[in-house]
Amino acid sequence: MGSESAAPQAPRCGARSRGGSPCRKYPIRWRRRCRLHGGAQGSGAPPGNRNALKHGRASAAALAARRVISRLIRESERTLEEMSQ
Repeated sequence: MGSESAAPQAPRCGARSRGGSPCRKYPIRWRRRCRLHGGAQGSGAPPGNRNALKHGRASAAALAARRVISRLIRESERTLEEMSQ
């Protein structure tokens, strides 16, 4: 009984299941997660912030265009007020 298996002491994945219990799988070599939770080659988010690009409504170009349009609307309203007086 002197030699016990190293498997129970080996590190585990560390990810949590939906129920809150930890994943019991072994991590991929040189990584902290198993192949199901992001340890596999090519897994994870794409490089850069590509996940945030859905519609471009909050892009710098769209914000600048809305500012220009808002300024033009305000100027038009002022001009109409001046003409009506």
